[in-house]
Amino acid sequence: MEGIVVKNLSRDFAYYEKEAGMKSSVKNLFHRAKQIRHAVKNLSFEIQKGEIVGFLGPNGAGKTTTIKMLSGVLYPTSGEVQVNGYVPWERKKEFKKQFAYVAGQKSQLWINLPAVDSFALNKSIYEISDTQYRQTLGELVELFGVQEFLKVQVRRLSLGERMKMEMIAALLHRPKVILLDEPTIGLDFIAQNNIREFLKDYNRNNGATMLLTSHYLKDIEELCQRTMVISHGNLVYDGTLEQIQDVFSNRRILNIHWNSPVQKEALVSLGTVKSWEPMRAAIEVDDAAVAQTIHRLFAMFSVGDIGIDAAPLEESIARLYEQGA
Repeated sequence: MEGIVVKNLSRDFAYYEKEAGMKSSVKNLFHRAKQIRHAVKNLSFEIQKGEIVGFLGPNGAGKTTTIKMLSGVLYPTSGEVQVNGYVPWERKKEFKKQFAYVAGQKSQLWINLPAVDSFALNKSIYEISDTQYRQTLGELVELFGVQEFLKVQVRRLSLGERMKMEMIAALLHRPKVILLDEPTIGLDFIAQNNIREFLKDYNRNNGATMLLTSHYLKDIEELCQRTMVISHGNLVYDGTLEQIQDVFSNRRILNIHWNSPVQKEALVSLGTVKSWEPMRAAIEVDDAAVAQTIHRLFAMFSVGDIGIDAAPLEESIARLYEQGA
């Protein structure tokens, strides 16, 4: 059964252009050139209940606009959306109790108050019983290990500590749908890993549906079995990360260790030199030219070891963005 159903969803924004200078400013008082930006264009997809789906795209692709429409913050220009059977922008009370929206760049906590005060406010807003509140808060605090920070003003917490508190505030009412917009942005490696492990556990224990945007591919690789890619408001891919690599990467990286120093200039004719040191190098070549290039390497140099890797996933995704454009 579907958790999120999106059909032909579009969102346009109107804006006005003005040239520089005083003359243009005066002219703008009487006549403004109106422009329309199509942030999201006829987007359609379905997410099953309990799925964790990655939502990738370059800046300005329409990811955050889409998530805001799924949460009911924005009205669409056209199209249909159902989240657990509800139309988000109708903002029904039952719907608001079933979802959470976590944005890494936007706080829901009162920065001059301890986080525990914001938690108590959410308890009242979501009408959580005393028993469920104590149980859920205790579980989340233990999982994140933030007991000592509950009574500290939010503005005095580190970014990682604050994001943990944001996650707790968003999940106190045990939502069935979680929309995550860059939840690990700016966090260090340990904090990112903690957030990812928590989301895995929450999904496994509660069967929550999650839609995740992130510029950190590690988030998508570890959490999502399925990935959607949006570019210029259009859905250009829906599948696994592995399939992106298979379809878009026809390049291989040869990692070579030499028995004696080799100059970088001697490697240029073999392919694209990605990295170089006197005793090792990485050369990018076409998939079809791998065997021939290896043969030439052994003929030209004293090779100690050689390995073959696929081109980085980031490059395949970048090519997918370009194709979408």
